[in-house]
This record gives sequence, C-alpha cells and structure tokens, in this order.
Amino acid sequence: MANHASAEKRNRQRIKRTARNRAVKSAVRTAVKKARVAVGGGDPAAATESVRNAARALARAASKGIIPKRTASRVTSRIESALAKASRPAAG
Repeated sequence: MANHASAEKRNRQRIKRTARNRAVKSAVRTAVKKARVAVGGGDPAAATESVRNAARALARAASKGIIPKRTASRVTSRIESALAKASRPAAG
C-alpha cells in the first residue's frame, strides 16, 4: 500500500491509465477481428472498409504507445495482404 502522497497519486494514475489502455486494446482487437471476418466473407467493399478501420485503430494505438509500432505494422500488413489476396480474381 502507498505510504506517501506521491505514491498514492501514482497509483491513481496507474489505475486510470490501465483502464484506458485496456479499452483501446480491446477496441483494436475487435476491429482486427471484424476485418479478418470481412476479408473471409464475400463483400469486397465491406472488407476494404473494415480493413481500413482496423489499420487506423492499430496506427492510433501504436502512436499512443499502447501497442508496439512493429506489432501494429505487422498486423496491418497481414490483414491488408489477406484483403489483396481475397480480392484477386481466381486463377483458372
């Protein structure tokens, strides 16, 4: 337990920051999940929009330091390449 006023304040800040970070991470995971489902589905317009939203959420979380920048870049790259692969016409 905190014994000094400054330690009590740091604890209050930690609680607020943790809640905010958890909410942002949850929103990012939801956006990425929706994008993956949309890419697997048949509608290319909806897939494009959901991938764009997921990329935006990932970039925002990375810029705030909530997730590592390389992680955001990697996930964005993977969902965008999946969208490109899904939107390509079938060979044959």
